[in-house]
Amino acid sequence: MLDNSLLFATLFRKYLDNNCSPAEVDQLMDLLKDEAYKEQADEMIGRQLAVQKDAVRPVDGALNERLSLRLQSILETETPAVPAKPTHNFRRNRSWLAAAAVLLLLGTGTFMWLNRSTIPPKPPVVQEQPKNELKNDVLPGGNKALLTLGNGTTIILDSAHPGTLTQQGNTRVVKLNDGQLLYNEAAKSGTPPLTYNTLSTPRGGQYQLVLPDGSTVWLNAASSIRFPTAFTGNERNVEITGEAYFEVKKNAAMPFTVKMNNGTAVKVLGTQFNINAYDDEETIKTTLLEGAVKITKKAESAIIKPGEQASVSQSSNNIPVLTADLEEVMAWKNGSFQFNGATIETVMRQISRWYDVEVEYKGKISLHFAGAISRNVNISQVLEMLEKAGGIKTSITGKKVIVAP
Repeated sequence: MLDNSLLFATLFRKYLDNNCSPAEVDQLMDLLKDEAYKEQADEMIGRQLAVQKDAVRPVDGALNERLSLRLQSILETETPAVPAKPTHNFRRNRSWLAAAAVLLLLGTGTFMWLNRSTIPPKPPVVQEQPKNELKNDVLPGGNKALLTLGNGTTIILDSAHPGTLTQQGNTRVVKLNDGQLLYNEAAKSGTPPLTYNTLSTPRGGQYQLVLPDGSTVWLNAASSIRFPTAFTGNERNVEITGEAYFEVKKNAAMPFTVKMNNGTAVKVLGTQFNINAYDDEETIKTTLLEGAVKITKKAESAIIKPGEQASVSQSSNNIPVLTADLEEVMAWKNGSFQFNGATIETVMRQISRWYDVEVEYKGKISLHFAGAISRNVNISQVLEMLEKAGGIKTSITGKKVIVAP
C-alpha cells in the first residue's frame, strides 16, 4: 500500500501521462485539497511549470471533462479566485484550488523538455524533410526475455505459451497468462542439487519474475539476474547486471543479498528498492523505497533509509548517500522516461537500451534536459521532443540515431 506522499506522486505522473482513470482523477483532487500535502503538490506542479515548453498531445477528453467538472463544483463552494492561466512562478502560498486549476491546464499538453544549458537555446528548427515517424521509425521495447536453465538450455519467453515451462528440482517454472515468470517451489522431498537459472532481457526488452521465495523482480532492458531455483541454507543470494527493481519477501532468518560485477553488494531483510548497475554508467545506484538496506563494497559500507540513494563508483569504494528523486528512479518501471537535469548522453543511453539503437554524436552537445514521456511511443516522438527543446537535431538511419548540435 502506497503512503499518501508516494500515492500523490504516482497519481500526478499518471495524470500527466494520460493514464489516470476517472476514479484516480477524483483521488488526485482529494489529495490536492489536503493541506498536509500542499507543499509536495506545489513543488511538483511548480517543477512541471518550470519545464513546460510545448503541448504535444491532448489529454484524454473524458478525463479532462471529469477534472473540469470537479473544478466547477469546487468553484461553486470555494471563494478564492483561480487565475486565468498559470504562470511560471507558481507560489507556494497559492490555494489548493489554484493548484488544481494549474493541474488541469498542464493536462492539456504534458510532455515537457527544458534545455538547461548555460548557453542560450537555439530556436526550433523547421525541418523540410519528412518527420522521423514517417520514415526509419523504431517501435518501443516490450516484454522480451531469455531464460537459461542450469544445463544450458534456453527458453525464449516472449514466444513461449503460458503454462509450465520446465521443472527444476522441486520447483515448477511457470509462465503466467500476463507474461510474468513464476518459480513455484513445491514441498521439499529430499535435497536436489543446487541449480541456478539466469533471466536476461535484450536491448528493447523488460520482464517480471517471481523468485522461489515469493520476492518479485522487474528487469529493465539489457539486464540479467542469476538466481537459485530454490533458496536453501541461511541466506538468499542473487546476482544482477543492468537495472532491476525488487520487492523482497521478509525473512529475518534468511537475509536477501544482491551482488554486482564490481564487488558491490546490497543486503536486505525485506524491502523495496531499485538498483541501476549498467556497465556504461559511471556509478551503481541503489535507491530505497521501503525498509532498509546495507550497501557494501570491500571494506566500505552504508545503510540507507527510504527516499535515499547510495552511489558506488565503478572505480572507487566510496559510498556517498544522497536524497533520491523517486519519480525519476522509478519512471522506467512505471512505463515512462523521466529526467531532471540529465545530460544528453544520459538521455540517449536510456533511449538506446529501450529502442535497441546505436547512438552517434556529431559534434559536442553541452545540454541538460528535464521532462517525461511514455516509453510506449515510437522513437520518433521522443526524438521530436528533444528537438523541440532546442539545441539538437536528430536523424534515424536503420538502427542508428545521429545526434548533432
